[in-house]
Amino acid sequence: MLQEESDLSLIIAQIVQKLKGSNLYAQLERQAWASLQRPEIKLESLKEDIKEFFKISGWEKKLQNAVYSELSVFPLPSHPAAPPEHLKEPLVYMRKAQGSWEKRILKSLNSMCTELSIPLARKRPVGEQKELLNKWNEMGTDEPDLSLFRPVYAPKDFLEVLINLRNPNYENGDSLSFRTHLGLIQVPLKVKDIPELKEFFVELGLTTGQLGIDDSTQVPPELFENEHVRIGQKVLAEQDSAAAQQYIRQGSPTALRAELWALILNISSQPEDILYYEQLKTNVIQHDLLVDSLIYKDVKLTASNDDYYFVFEDYLYQVLLCFSRDTSVLGHFAYSSASPPKSYIRGKLGLEEYAVFYPPNGVIPFHGFSMYVAPLCFLYHEPSKLYQIFREMYVRFFFRLHSISSHPSGIVSLCLLFETLLQTYLPQLFYHLREIGAQPLRISFKWMVRAFSGYLATDQLLLLWDRILGYNSLEILAVLAAAVFAFRAVNLMEVTSLAAAEAVLADLSTLKVMPLLQIFLFATVT
Repeated sequence: MLQEESDLSLIIAQIVQKLKGSNLYAQLERQAWASLQRPEIKLESLKEDIKEFFKISGWEKKLQNAVYSELSVFPLPSHPAAPPEHLKEPLVYMRKAQGSWEKRILKSLNSMCTELSIPLARKRPVGEQKELLNKWNEMGTDEPDLSLFRPVYAPKDFLEVLINLRNPNYENGDSLSFRTHLGLIQVPLKVKDIPELKEFFVELGLTTGQLGIDDSTQVPPELFENEHVRIGQKVLAEQDSAAAQQYIRQGSPTALRAELWALILNISSQPEDILYYEQLKTNVIQHDLLVDSLIYKDVKLTASNDDYYFVFEDYLYQVLLCFSRDTSVLGHFAYSSASPPKSYIRGKLGLEEYAVFYPPNGVIPFHGFSMYVAPLCFLYHEPSKLYQIFREMYVRFFFRLHSISSHPSGIVSLCLLFETLLQTYLPQLFYHLREIGAQPLRISFKWMVRAFSGYLATDQLLLLWDRILGYNSLEILAVLAAAVFAFRAVNLMEVTSLAAAEAVLADLSTLKVMPLLQIFLFATVT
């Protein structure tokens, strides 16, 4: 009991410290000073009166939302004496693996830099700055020669690293159960089984109304949809992040989604946010980074060729180029197993005082990175708002999909959860695919790394991302990947090669997310 109280007081102290540096703190302070002029504020009950004033004026709700937002990314509880690196990732072998993976990425970037004789960063000449500023809203028309650039890595390279992960303290001998040897992921992490998943995703149950099922043409809207929309409007009127997160577990009405996501992520476009975005834009115009070419190349290879997203090409450049310059993104490394890559000012190699983070946000884009932004373009048409939403989605969720960690929403746990679900509930299918050399994870990995962006139809993808936000967890990606295999199981049992298995699962654009999840979790006999 005492331990719980001290843990709680530690969390409170840390959140208070974090919020003290925020814009909200300054606003609250200004409001408190201004309220002293009001007749209802009495000196003898000053504290209570100011609290009451905050409650009536809506500032208390804003503070609650800010605290809730901080809690959603707060590291998992650990021992008070734990060193900082332990907070990033408690398992030493995971930290080492992530460290060596980062070195490999940086080596790849540096070798490209040397081969092409291109600096990591340079100041653009004035003429080039003007040209970029003039075509800022139509960068997609630009056709730079990117043939020599290659993505630093692709998901399949990352999968090979995860396959080779081993816990040195874990004896992987013959005495262990046969099942441990079947999958590609060979690390012992605790993942949920179906009963635990049913309990966790209880609102997705067959008896609860769901957008993605109960808004189909066969179901009259007055049975569920109309009431759900009415409650959604009420949640927005209340401006309560926690209520919005609970509400969105049953899916968000299309018309309310943009506002609900912004409320859950605690994003309100203040003038200073727009100004901050403009500063990032200025930075892009003034300086050219090597990663800019990687971003261009990625958008051209992925989103530009996608039937849903090619129209947003200009938005993607704007958001991703600004993102690469945003040093506030470095803050998420406090609770990520990753560390930002460092580079040195020319001629000062090895001198720590001349070390800088490169790129400035600490995130090197990989093949498919732009697909994290693309679906958001359907919801937000104002670049600074779109940018803020993407940045928050990244520092809450997406960073976990390309870093090695033991976190339940980390990609290693998702791979293990996917394989465990298939081995346990579809053992014949799993064994058959393994025998023909078509390990299921080799097919599903790319879906999970991209959070299914570019694979599902956009309306279905947004329904899936509703649930990621609602449950503050990425575990639903692994469940859906297993559900897709279950849905195509009959066809997969007929295939005799990896190529044939990939062909069966090549097109997911016709799939309906919610029926698949419900059938797999709640209608399968376990």
